[in-house]
Amino acid sequence: MIMVVGATGNVGEPLVRLLAEAGEAVTAVSRRIAAAPPGVVVRQGDLASLSFAGAAAAFLMVPPGFEGSLEPVLGRAREAGVERVVLLSSQGVGTGRHPAVSEAAVRSSGLKWTVLRPAGFASNALQWAESVRVAREVAAPFGDVALPVVDPEDIAAVAAAALLDASHEGRTYVLTGPSPVSPRDQAAAIGEAVGEPVRFVPRTREEARSVMSAFMPPEVVETTLDILGSPTPSEQQVSPDVSRVLGRPARPFAEWASRFAEAFK
Repeated sequence: MIMVVGATGNVGEPLVRLLAEAGEAVTAVSRRIAAAPPGVVVRQGDLASLSFAGAAAAFLMVPPGFEGSLEPVLGRAREAGVERVVLLSSQGVGTGRHPAVSEAAVRSSGLKWTVLRPAGFASNALQWAESVRVAREVAAPFGDVALPVVDPEDIAAVAAAALLDASHEGRTYVLTGPSPVSPRDQAAAIGEAVGEPVRFVPRTREEARSVMSAFMPPEVVETTLDILGSPTPSEQQVSPDVSRVLGRPARPFAEWASRFAEAFK
C-alpha cells in the first residue's frame, strides 16, 4: 500500500488519482476529509499523528513549521515497515532560499528516498481567480520577471514514478515548467483560457507585501518577493528532469490555465 500525506493538496490530489489509476492500493491522508477515487482509503490526520501501518511507500508533504519534527515521523515509518519515501521539498532548498532540514532527515532516515524540488506552482495563479471573475484583471508585482512555474500535475506524475519505480531511489529532481513565464504572460494565458482579455495591473513590492502579509509569515513574504523580483539564474533556469522522468515535455502554463478555466469564469 502507498500512503499519500497531504492528499487534498495541489500535488496530493492528482497523485492519489494517478496511483489509483495504476492499480495501486492507496491510503489518502489529509487534515480534511474529501472525496477520493473508488477503492482509495481516506484517513483524516497529519504527520504529527500519523500511523504508517500497512504502508510500503509514502509520499510526504511537510507543512511549514514542521520541518524540525520530521525525524521521529520517519522513525515511525521505518518501524512500521515503510521502505520508500518521496519527499515534496522545494527548489529553494537547492538555491539556498529555504532550509534543508527535511531533506537531511529523509537522507539520513535509513529509508530509500527520492526528493522533489519543484519551482513555483502554476496553481498559485488561482489567487487571481476572484479578480479575474469580477474585473477581468490580474494584479501582481514584477510583471515582466519570468520564472518556469510547474504544473502540479507534472509534480504528481514524477512523484508517482518515484513511488512505483526503484530506479528513482537516491535521486533529487528539480521540477519546472518548459519555459519561464511572467505574471503578465500568465494574465494573457488566463485571458485566452476564458475567452476574454485579462488586464495586467502592476503592483509595487510594498503593495504586494501588504497583501501577502495577511496569510504568510513575514520571513516567507520577503523570501517569496525576493524570488519573484530578483530570481537567481538557477531559479530562472528550465530543468530537464520532468522530461527525463516522464518521457514527455513538461506542461506549459497555458495548458494549466485551460484546464482550470472554469475557476476564472
